[in-house]
Amino acid sequence: MLDVNKTRHFTYKGWTVRVRDAVQEPVHFLLLLHGWTGDENSMWVFSQKFPDEMWIAAPRAPHAVDSGGYSWRALQPGTWGLPSLSDFVPATESLIQLVDGVCSSANVDATQFDVVGFSQGGALTNVLALLYPQRIRKAAVLAGFMPDGVDDLLNQRVLADKHFFVAHGSQDDLVPLERAQQSMVSLKKAGAQVTFCEAEVGHKVSADCLKGLEAFWKRS
Repeated sequence: MLDVNKTRHFTYKGWTVRVRDAVQEPVHFLLLLHGWTGDENSMWVFSQKFPDEMWIAAPRAPHAVDSGGYSWRALQPGTWGLPSLSDFVPATESLIQLVDGVCSSANVDATQFDVVGFSQGGALTNVLALLYPQRIRKAAVLAGFMPDGVDDLLNQRVLADKHFFVAHGSQDDLVPLERAQQSMVSLKKAGAQVTFCEAEVGHKVSADCLKGLEAFWKRS
């Protein structure tokens, strides 16, 4: 297992990114997307769960939050808790450009890549997969949700044969379990194959679901 402290930070066209280089072949690119008020360090606890061949990048979201941290969408008055597909489109487009630029510079193939998102980052993971399904190999949504406005994409079954891992806490009072359950219905409607882990925790990922996440990535 790699030392989680064996990482580096860099900036790229305005982005701040924390990365862990892969140490064996074949190399797979993994994108970690933090939640509301997080930053490029917030997701690093999960990096231990992924194989050594994963080249991991965790970018800082572009919108500063007044109370501290960063957001993947610009918060509009009266829209807290009700984000839509359109709110995340700018972030998805920018992330694709980031992935392509960074991976080209590092000589890492990101024709298809994996993505893991927590909370708001989980919602962004769903949108990224729906808008760019040809780019996504596997995805995990941790304590996340499906934004509104995605019905047309679901009906097109754009996620046919894509594999998703969804983890959620039954005691989550920030993103209720019902939203995760609705998200699974949406993912399956879009054609995805979903592995679900539910645990009696709040807005976090349980130890059992972390084990499930690790096992999910070990499967081909």
